[in-house]
Amino acid sequence: MERAAVFDVDGTLVDTNHLHVTAWWEAFRQAGHDVVMHDIHRSVGLPGHDLIARLLGDDRDTGQDDAISAAHKTLYATYAERLPPLPGAGRLLRALKGQGWTVVLATSASGGELAALRRALDADDAIGATASSEDVDEGKPAPEPVERALELAGVPADRAVFVGDTVWDMEAATRAGVLGVALRCGGIPQRDLEQAGAAAVYEDPADLLARLDDSPVARVGRRLDASRQGTRGPS
Repeated sequence: MERAAVFDVDGTLVDTNHLHVTAWWEAFRQAGHDVVMHDIHRSVGLPGHDLIARLLGDDRDTGQDDAISAAHKTLYATYAERLPPLPGAGRLLRALKGQGWTVVLATSASGGELAALRRALDADDAIGATASSEDVDEGKPAPEPVERALELAGVPADRAVFVGDTVWDMEAATRAGVLGVALRCGGIPQRDLEQAGAAAVYEDPADLLARLDDSPVARVGRRLDASRQGTRGPS
């Protein structure tokens, strides 16, 4: 039975969250804003203009938004050829593909930034499709990125899992009706991830891979396998 494993990328598969924090901090500084790095970190995963609005507030000079976002993009791009994959990321995707899962990426990145992430991940052989920011009108925590990923995989929500590293990821999965599994490698505390809807929390992709057989991912897979056997009936 068709099934989809949908993955966030930044902070989930590639170790970029703190690079984004540094780039956003400098972009804000250049625009004359003193924003605490901790607050930026807790906002990473939101679309750029949503992140700016959350950190600067509704009474900000919105005329600066495009310049701040562009500065972040330029600053972050200096790391493009040095992005490190998180431990076990490629192996996890290949293991899931080998078990019959369609692997789909759901990311707010696009264009050259997405290409750099995929080069760092080096697992194109395991990736079935990608839903980027260019494919949706609203980013996480809206459900649209997850829903678009499911459309690309051709499966309903009850035949999918979503793996991410932020509260925005878990909220998006919950709103899309998809079981969410969280990783702590993006730097968000386990309690916050669980409160946002995570069914289980793991350290990083390698930890999830090591415990895959006992994970919610495997339980969904076994449920689908049992359903398929029941549909076939006795031989």
